[in-house]
Amino acid sequence: MPQSNPPSNSPSDSESHSRPTRTTVHRRQLLAGGLALSTALCSQRVGSAQTAPGPDRTAKPLTPAKRSVTWPVWDDSDATGLLDVLNSGHWGRLSGKRVAEFEQRWRETMQAKHCVATSSGTTALLTALGALNIGPGDEVILPPYTFVATFNVITHNYALPVFVDSDLESMQIDATKIAAAITDNTKLIVPVHIAGTPADLDTVGHVAREHNIPFIEDACQAPLAVWRGQPVGTHGLGGCLSFQASKNLTAGEGGAVLTNDEDFANRCYDFQTPGGGRAKASSGRGSNFRMTEFQGSILLTQLARLEAQAKQRDENARYLSELLAKIPGIKPAKLYDGCDRSAWHLYMFHYDPQAFGGRPRATFLKELREAGVSASPGYSPLNRSAHVLALVNNPHYLKIYGRDFMAGWAERNACPVNDQLCQQAVWFTQTVLLGTRDDMERIAASIDQIRTKA
Repeated sequence: MPQSNPPSNSPSDSESHSRPTRTTVHRRQLLAGGLALSTALCSQRVGSAQTAPGPDRTAKPLTPAKRSVTWPVWDDSDATGLLDVLNSGHWGRLSGKRVAEFEQRWRETMQAKHCVATSSGTTALLTALGALNIGPGDEVILPPYTFVATFNVITHNYALPVFVDSDLESMQIDATKIAAAITDNTKLIVPVHIAGTPADLDTVGHVAREHNIPFIEDACQAPLAVWRGQPVGTHGLGGCLSFQASKNLTAGEGGAVLTNDEDFANRCYDFQTPGGGRAKASSGRGSNFRMTEFQGSILLTQLARLEAQAKQRDENARYLSELLAKIPGIKPAKLYDGCDRSAWHLYMFHYDPQAFGGRPRATFLKELREAGVSASPGYSPLNRSAHVLALVNNPHYLKIYGRDFMAGWAERNACPVNDQLCQQAVWFTQTVLLGTRDDMERIAASIDQIRTKA
């Protein structure tokens, strides 16, 4: 797209241009409007959720108006930070300082040596695959129980996605099946930490080392998740995180690549910042996936409350698991032995209709909603979706791989365990876990009352 001004690749260039006179916006002007009202309402709701009353022994079901944990959570510090960026006139990372400050804070938080911020979780994955020069003819292994973006970043590069079936109990990729899916064309393994819970990184790492194939963790849902004492995102070559609107750490959009490998970090920086000049050599590929200073500012203030929110989710998830494990037909998703901490972006459990009088899952979810408990059926089988199967007849893929090969690819990607999983999974979002202990009791009571209903 044509630009009115030539692009600038350095802070000094952008600062040397004269700027038109601007009007400084003051914090009191912004807060006097709708933001002030919204912030006040949000503070009231969050405050009420954090003060837990004693357990309600009558275990009445939730009503829709009983608890309302809004998301995202913000206060005056977020507004002040945004206005500081606005009034500074430095809105992009090349001339500002917020993104660089966030990168430092985030790598320290996640115990990584390097962090490259991006515009979204999807562009973090695109950056990682771009830095590895993944392209046509390459195969990339991924799970079928994931958001479509994990698939899209592979096809964006005209590489071939290869699905490895799910582990039914954990709902994560079945890492014991990865080795069988590896061919001479396999260039990358992408385990996904679904719901913020670590996949079996011991097995993933063993297979990756044995076959000399790098792995990149899709940790988009997993900020602060920990595997064997080390935060996710740095167990392989690197890891990608998302700060999209629903995420535990959010700026509306945003992402980051973590790594302990300096060369890979430099290649990631160069890929998301055209002509960045940090890498020793260029692949001739790149894009513009830079995070803005507004996103960096929001993430810095949101980061200040992340650990307290994570602890609240931890406590509620563990308590809810204790309660649900006692209900016939309900089985919380398994956590692997190496999982020291889940981020609990989602709380997932298995639903057995036979224990609920043969109620289909859709009926169970409807009755939950009527009791004031919001839940979701989760993902449908990605590998069998129309979006994925369209690849079989994509003209570019036919040109690269051939019609017979693509027809076989569709059959190769059968995932029968995942098909079963998608019929029985139920999710709560992370905001449910920001309620009170009393809320967890009421949720469990509502589920049990549905089960015992005549």
